[in-house]
Amino acid sequence: MSDPASPQPDLYPVTERNRVRRAHERGSYAHADVHAVLDATPVCHVGYVIDGAPYVTPTLHWRVGNRVYWHGSAASRFLRAAEGTRVCLTCTLMDGYVMARSAFSHSVNYRSAMAFGTARLLEGGEAVAGALRDMVGDFFPGRWDTLRPMTAQELKATAVLWMDIEEASAKTRSGPPGDAAEAEVPVWAGVLPMRTVLDAPQGAPELPPGIDLPPGLAALVASGRLR
Repeated sequence: MSDPASPQPDLYPVTERNRVRRAHERGSYAHADVHAVLDATPVCHVGYVIDGAPYVTPTLHWRVGNRVYWHGSAASRFLRAAEGTRVCLTCTLMDGYVMARSAFSHSVNYRSAMAFGTARLLEGGEAVAGALRDMVGDFFPGRWDTLRPMTAQELKATAVLWMDIEEASAKTRSGPPGDAAEAEVPVWAGVLPMRTVLDAPQGAPELPPGIDLPPGLAALVASGRLR
């Protein structure tokens, strides 16, 4: 029998940092569950400490294997200060308001992930360009090759950070309110579903006639996904 404390290849190690304590039955340390939330959410929030003060930065992110990337301005003091420091990266998707028969029992249906690692600055113009190509391809498959080439100045102005996920957990809630025992209370109870989706495309005002929405973007809009 394997040691239950031993790390499993498809599970992140459970530590004091990532352990799900409250409603622990909703938590998961499986790579697949953590990655599913990271891959479904366009925006993450990265938290770190600069000169003893906490900061949280929202940014687009993308994942390659067990590594998460995010980007920003090369002039950002936040990105420069984060290099080599421990960071916490979080993502959340809300799926609905859970309406119960008492204020105390109201809740939300959600999917969330929290990941920990050490931020590293990606070095070298070719590496940064490759990472940005991966980002565009992750959000909009096939689009990079249709765009004008990135200029040297644009590349110089962009920084890319990455971290290998060392510890992580996912936490989700789904389903109706948990107050079925109070069904006799004459108050409507249930779920107000919530979805964040892409809306109808709006072309740029100066877009020349004859340039149609690419099939890939049309398919993304129709899919109901955000990326």
